[in-house]
Amino acid sequence: MKKNIAIISSALMMLSTAAFAQKAEGLGATPQMGWSTWNKFGCNIEEGILRETADKMVELGLVDAGYVYLNIDDCWHGQRDSLGFIHEDLGKFPSGMKAMADYVHERGMKLGIYSDAGSKTCACFAGSQGHEYQDAFVYAQWGIDYLKYDWCYTEDVNPKSAYRVMRDALAATGRPIFFSMCEWGHSKPWEWAADIAHSWRTTGDIWPYFETIPEEFNGQWHGEPVLTLVDINEPLRAYAGPGHWNDPDMLEVGNGNLTEAENRAHFTLWCMMAAPLILGNDLTTMTQETLDIILNKDVIAIDQDPLGVQGLRLRRDGDVEYWFKPLEGGDWAFCAFNRGKEDVTVTLDWDSFKFTDEVSGCTFDPQGCKVRNLWDAKEKVRKIQKVKNLKIASHDVVLYRISR
Repeated sequence: MKKNIAIISSALMMLSTAAFAQKAEGLGATPQMGWSTWNKFGCNIEEGILRETADKMVELGLVDAGYVYLNIDDCWHGQRDSLGFIHEDLGKFPSGMKAMADYVHERGMKLGIYSDAGSKTCACFAGSQGHEYQDAFVYAQWGIDYLKYDWCYTEDVNPKSAYRVMRDALAATGRPIFFSMCEWGHSKPWEWAADIAHSWRTTGDIWPYFETIPEEFNGQWHGEPVLTLVDINEPLRAYAGPGHWNDPDMLEVGNGNLTEAENRAHFTLWCMMAAPLILGNDLTTMTQETLDIILNKDVIAIDQDPLGVQGLRLRRDGDVEYWFKPLEGGDWAFCAFNRGKEDVTVTLDWDSFKFTDEVSGCTFDPQGCKVRNLWDAKEKVRKIQKVKNLKIASHDVVLYRISR
């Protein structure tokens, strides 16, 4: 360990002051995509699950579709040694975290890890407070590519300072590490974190319920349903863009009691909001319907569009919301979403949607455009009709790509 300390000191001396003021550049040009242990496995993790999931991501074509991060959330931690360096739990990761990273890298993927700005993580393992540079150094030595940094046990801690310290610690390693802040939006990080992190949580934790949490959970801690997080995140669109994204939490597609329609709507709304696409389901047991949703490359392209504009909810008529997202090259994504409990048929008057987006400066004008249904490949590409009747199932969406 004395040798490690000498290496750290030498590295810090060689870095310019400017390096400490910069997050890793070139990362986060589009919202991050991957898979995380937390939503399905919680603390019940071990290297076998991770290796099996990595293999499955390659086998199913998820890596080719852009899901490149394999993220280990809370509960991987062992103890700190006498010098304060963190170690993995060798009971869960007997081959070591470096071997885990090598396994993932060999499959064309990147490995993510989790820590906390407080004294303890949310599951009461060792947090990084006071050990930021040591932890960042260890992560770099292991070959870590992504850090989710949580906010439990942070009494009297200033979030701006705490996250800047870890940003600088990551920069000091010289390794490009994606920095995902998980402060839950308490201090409005969208207003100050664009030069600190590549993404920041705007909400509390998600739960695999679409509209409401069942009464049986009253009085217990629980996360929030999908639509609550949508309503919190959507108004913050002006703060998102390449290199700095609003994050309404990971995906619950394929988890809990979400219906196929709700899974499709959940995934679509995350793509319309240019949100990170971090899967959280068991890839070894999911249905073909779930796989078809998360592998729809046309829908993923809406999320990953290089223009980097978060979509807007232009208006709401009753239970039906109309969303628009400007895309590179003058295209638009259009989503009609039915929040209601009954199927509906609506009449679209395309001319009524003419507007100029204040955030991007792009103008939507349907004249001379054609539409392509991104969830129904059987529907032919066609010219926009001035008026169209559209049937939308309960808790479902219709998604078009509109182009000239």
